[in-house]
Amino acid sequence: MATRRALLLIADIGGYTEYMQFHRSMLGHAEAATRRLLDKIVDAARDFELIEIEGDAAFLSCDTDGLDGAATLSAATRAAVAMHRAFHAQRRLIELNMCPCGSCTQTGALKLKFVAHVGDVATQTIRRRKKLVGMDVIYVHRLLKNPVTVPEYLLVTDDLFRDGGATSAGLTAHEIAQDLEGIGRVQTFYVDVQDITATLAPAPEPSLLLRIGATFDMVGRGLPHILPRRRPRSLASAG
Repeated sequence: MATRRALLLIADIGGYTEYMQFHRSMLGHAEAATRRLLDKIVDAARDFELIEIEGDAAFLSCDTDGLDGAATLSAATRAAVAMHRAFHAQRRLIELNMCPCGSCTQTGALKLKFVAHVGDVATQTIRRRKKLVGMDVIYVHRLLKNPVTVPEYLLVTDDLFRDGGATSAGLTAHEIAQDLEGIGRVQTFYVDVQDITATLAPAPEPSLLLRIGATFDMVGRGLPHILPRRRPRSLASAG
């Protein structure tokens, strides 16, 4: 199985479990909200390929052929910023749509965090679905369980950080050691996403027309979850 070098990036929605549990009565709108958020996250990562949606997270990759360490770290940072902005713009639109349910009005509790690693991967196809495999794929997923306390961050591995010359690039990074299951103790670095995006202009508030469109969209997406499901005719007649 041929291997290649790739930048692996996971965008993970923080607060998702609590959000879904709290709004189980409006599961249709909660599910629709997170689906819309994930759609926007994936669309914003233009240089990356979506490998898989993993519940509340998007797993993406980008080949690093021809990229040096600085360009690889820059690609991870650039994608994180773009996804973060897209996520928050969509989150704000959902929050301001005209549906009064808790699932819509309390999306502000959701945050977005990222982990990134560069390593060797192989492609495996099972029933026409492409997956990435290899120890480095396991590595980047293990990074999601970490002691970082800020709600939104970009966490990168030691090699990615140092090869990228992050210190000279002016990123305010914090070093943190952690024990990864099956891997051992590793050094990682994280930056607060708010620090990266501080110099960017704030996204404009959604217009009334966008809010009306978002309202109809949320209502439409939520209907299948609240309408009674019809039983198959054969079962209905048997009863």
